[in-house]
Amino acid sequence: MAASSSGFTAHLGFKLSRFSSSPFHAYSHGLESRKKKRRGRLFLDGNGVRVSRISCCCSDSVVRRASGSGNSVEKPEEKRSHRSRFQAIPALPFPSHQSRFGTKQEKFYPRCTPRNTGPQSRDTPPKRDTGIANEKDMGINLLKENVSETGTNEDGSTWFRESGEDLGANGYRCRWTKMGGRSHDDSTQWEETWWEKSDWTGYKELGVEKSGRNAEGDSWWETWQEMLHQDEWSNLARIERSAQKQAKSGTENAGWYEKWWEKYDAKGWTEKGANKYGRLNEQSWWEKWGEHYDGRGSVTKWTDKWAETELGTKWGDKWEEKFFAGIGSRHGETWHVSPIGGRWSRTWGEEHFGNGKVHKYGKSTTSESWDIVVDEETYYEAEPHYGWADVVGDSSQLLSIEPRERPPGVYPNLDFGPSPPPPVDDLPGSPLPPSQ
Repeated sequence: MAASSSGFTAHLGFKLSRFSSSPFHAYSHGLESRKKKRRGRLFLDGNGVRVSRISCCCSDSVVRRASGSGNSVEKPEEKRSHRSRFQAIPALPFPSHQSRFGTKQEKFYPRCTPRNTGPQSRDTPPKRDTGIANEKDMGINLLKENVSETGTNEDGSTWFRESGEDLGANGYRCRWTKMGGRSHDDSTQWEETWWEKSDWTGYKELGVEKSGRNAEGDSWWETWQEMLHQDEWSNLARIERSAQKQAKSGTENAGWYEKWWEKYDAKGWTEKGANKYGRLNEQSWWEKWGEHYDGRGSVTKWTDKWAETELGTKWGDKWEEKFFAGIGSRHGETWHVSPIGGRWSRTWGEEHFGNGKVHKYGKSTTSESWDIVVDEETYYEAEPHYGWADVVGDSSQLLSIEPRERPPGVYPNLDFGPSPPPPVDDLPGSPLPPSQ
């Protein structure tokens, strides 16, 4: 049963997080969303279409295959942990009538499923705060021929699978496979698309897009990309990875969205960041963070988190640090706004001189203040814990993409753009609203 309705019910859940640095211990809520061998014969139906009837001990699935090149389909262009000032609390699931029946393996991979009939539903809702997965965890396995297939399972659920190749200028090639399925009553469905892209400039890309919906109305969408290209200004090889994830409850005013990115070059330059948003009924929360390593010892890190309720209560926390050669600074703010507009905040800062002396200062709206110099060791991460060598080692499928053969005398058109990239401080920020 390649795409039975029981394969769609997914586990989504809530997770609570707490800002721990403010004396107003307010809570923000996060939403965490939680394959007999084939025997058969070929014959023609009344329309002259080749039909393969597959026999199995538990299913009688009719598969329709239409040979050809397939139609072009437009395709879209970590697991990392980040030090956080939140404390996680156990998740509370969305209600699901199937959540307590059978294991996840039994739900998504029925025991008696004929091979090579329909695609197996591997789509499950993404989970919050899991960053960017490595390519081996994405399971990308492109078909080697162009196909267009559909089928119906014993329980009435249907499935489809398509694959093809798109060609373009400058040696562009995109190989893709798209598959999906839905229950007999359309209450549940899933889709998944894989692709690889390349051209004569050396550009390579690997990607996945997933989406789904279950009978309770919960829906989700996820995309993952990994690319290799030559930086137009430094001429260095660069690998970039990104992921976007979102889930929405079908029974409550609840949902979340995350965007993660990582960029690496061969000399150690690294940039990482994330934008997050979530809502649970009357409460909403946002988070942004970033890291930048220049490959020569300079590092900048920052985090900004805030939340609010429909009643008007708002609270947040943010900090930033910049270091080079043992010298640098840290500063931050924790704040709270009451429904009637009363505001409390505490700001703090540190200056590290590189000689064992640290200047600490701060103040709050409740008359707190301090300004001292202490003997203290300076600690910061001058290099990313996951860098260029790591990402190259985890990108074997990306690096093995074969571009189209280039005819003799034909050279790639290199477009270096109108101007060099802007300074780091001028890079566009998050589309999320600013903190209060």
